[in-house]
Amino acid sequence: MDDPDVRPLFPRPLRPRELVALDVLAGVGYAFVLVVNSPGAHHPAAWALIATMTLPLAVRRRWPLPVFCVVAVASVAAMTLGVAREPLAAAAYALYPVALTTRRHRWEPTAAIGALTVGALLLAAVGGVAAEPEVRRIVETVVLGSLALGGAWTIGRAVRERRAYVARRAEQAAEHAVTEERLRIAREMHDVVSHTLSLIGVKAGVAAHVADRRPEEALEALRVIETTSRQALTEMRHMLGVLRTAPGAVTGALSPAPGLTALPDIAERAAAAGVRVDLDVRVTDGLSPALELAVHRIVQEAVTNVVRHAAPAACRVLVADEGGDEGGDEGAQVRIEVTDDGPGRRVLPAGPPGHGLIGMRERVTAYGGVFTAGPLPGGGFRVLARLPLEGKRT
Repeated sequence: MDDPDVRPLFPRPLRPRELVALDVLAGVGYAFVLVVNSPGAHHPAAWALIATMTLPLAVRRRWPLPVFCVVAVASVAAMTLGVAREPLAAAAYALYPVALTTRRHRWEPTAAIGALTVGALLLAAVGGVAAEPEVRRIVETVVLGSLALGGAWTIGRAVRERRAYVARRAEQAAEHAVTEERLRIAREMHDVVSHTLSLIGVKAGVAAHVADRRPEEALEALRVIETTSRQALTEMRHMLGVLRTAPGAVTGALSPAPGLTALPDIAERAAAAGVRVDLDVRVTDGLSPALELAVHRIVQEAVTNVVRHAAPAACRVLVADEGGDEGGDEGAQVRIEVTDDGPGRRVLPAGPPGHGLIGMRERVTAYGGVFTAGPLPGGGFRVLARLPLEGKRT
């Protein structure tokens, strides 16, 4: 378990300028160490060689591969001329950003570096027992240099793969969020359009049927069509306004999403289409706006199905919160039940199948609820949904 008293070395990610400052400090500091501790660093030419193998480290993030090449050549030259006994530490420090930024190619030097490291270890096992100190020093330098280069490349590659993995996960999460949002918008659009067009279709048929004999009834049907279409346009403007609003922008001018208070409107529009709706709302605790919208859409789609497939009929809508007893297995939930006394079978007319029941099931599943729908034994049809009240207002 992490110790809460232990704080990270850097409380925030370092900025590019701060990283460059650290590289400058590392290069200058390592150059000073080599000048002080190297036996051959007493001439200006040796100082220039040491500067060539250390000072370019300051720009290793900007030009990784050129800096590594310069530092590696200078390091080998310094060891060969006896200027510095340096086990390629500067070259390994310059190799890390190369491994971090170089794209993966068909030929990767990882295997070659691994083979070099193994060979260096074997050389240490065989030549390290030589009696001559100079040979032993050379073997130690080669082994430590190979380990430093191999470790720098391996760590750089591992960090690159880790960052690529995190980036892929973030991209997948963003794509999943976009897909979920598209499905949500599609459900909202389907509910509004399906409900509105169903009522308009029914009333348009009534108007066409009684236009000659009872013009006043046809006129009333046209008024219902006008009112329903205007309400649908208002809801469509609301949804499109939300989509067009930039994140964080003020949305005070937009009308609120429909909720429980808009359920009587559904009953009135259904009654105008020949379905008498008995609305019974028994919600004692306030629901969250998102949950109220879900309840509204489920009732709207269920009543629309009654209008489309069972009118004229009587329909009963029950919305009640229940459960949540202390010690019970189930938490608090809202129950949405829509029943009618029309034909039990829901056979759609000729044309592509609808998505009413599918949409309701998807909406309920998104909230972790339970959804059932089917004919009743004595005739009629029932839609039953239970949504958990985890998102209710406090």
